Amino acid sequence: MQFASSKMGILLWILPLLILFYLHVGKSYKKIIEKFADKEILKDISGEFNPKKIRLKRYLSFFAIVFLVLTLMRPQWGFKWQEVKKQGVDILIALDASKSMLAEDVLPNRLERSKLAIKDLVKKLRGDRIGLIVFSGTAFLQCPLTVDYDGFLLVLEDISVDTIPVGGTAISKAVYEAIKSYKGAKSKEKILIIITDGEDLEGGLERAVDRARYDGIQISCVGIGSPEGELIPVNSGDGKMSFLKDFQGNVVKTRLDESVLRKLAASTGGMYVRATGSEFGLDMIYDEKLSKMEKQEIKSRMKKQFYERFQIPIIFVLLLLLIEPFIGNKKSRM
Repeated sequence: MQFASSKMGILLWILPLLILFYLHVGKSYKKIIEKFADKEILKDISGEFNPKKIRLKRYLSFFAIVFLVLTLMRPQWGFKWQEVKKQGVDILIALDASKSMLAEDVLPNRLERSKLAIKDLVKKLRGDRIGLIVFSGTAFLQCPLTVDYDGFLLVLEDISVDTIPVGGTAISKAVYEAIKSYKGAKSKEKILIIITDGEDLEGGLERAVDRARYDGIQISCVGIGSPEGELIPVNSGDGKMSFLKDFQGNVVKTRLDESVLRKLAASTGGMYVRATGSEFGLDMIYDEKLSKMEKQEIKSRMKKQFYERFQIPIIFVLLLLLIEPFIGNKKSRM
């Protein structure tokens, strides 16, 4: 036997309190009666009054509460095997982990804000598979497509600008990694969401996009940052913070390049959204694009379906409550 709502078992703490209450009432009642008259006189005064029936009525109400709590806990025993099918879409997220993502024009910084938004997106998923690609100068599949959302979030939490050893920003490498990840997949809908500031420093993006379009991959983009540009804070090594500089000693300023991301999304039938402090954009992409796509069967398995048995204790509750009013306070006449 098991309980579907075992948390309701906390209500069982009411029972010892109820027992203490009944004992207190019984003692108080006895003291009041003893103050009223002597024991010998009480026998004549009380007449047909029967204290045993009073106690019986209390027992009935007590056990009615016991069975009521058991009903709320939803006891289950016996089961049948039932096939459970999960449906959803496949979503690959490519997250920019280059040093430009340390810019703080979006708080706490671009990378950490992106990770928070991805976590919020995962909360909305119901059976959809999600995977993670991390890229800077190159790209790696950090988490394959999965419905293990907890495992996905553990991988996501460990992402930093040190995850990829190669510097720079190569969006094309992220696209090629997505193409490779989807190779051989039976997905009807192939989704890639790229989160980046759009500064593609490596080139070759047009060819990668043509290949993705040929493979039926729809690419949506979230642009994060400001077109005006922002300095990149880094640890100088002596514990102090400074700003990233190029080889010539000039301070580097990172800017959001929306034109590249708009073109990328439009050419594959995807959607472009610019992240802001109040609305990051992943929810918008999910609501307007992903949730309306044709879902496919992702996983099918056999699951034990337990039979509900709450009807049994509720019958006892009703019987006890029906019996209690018919028990009077007087002695039975012979």
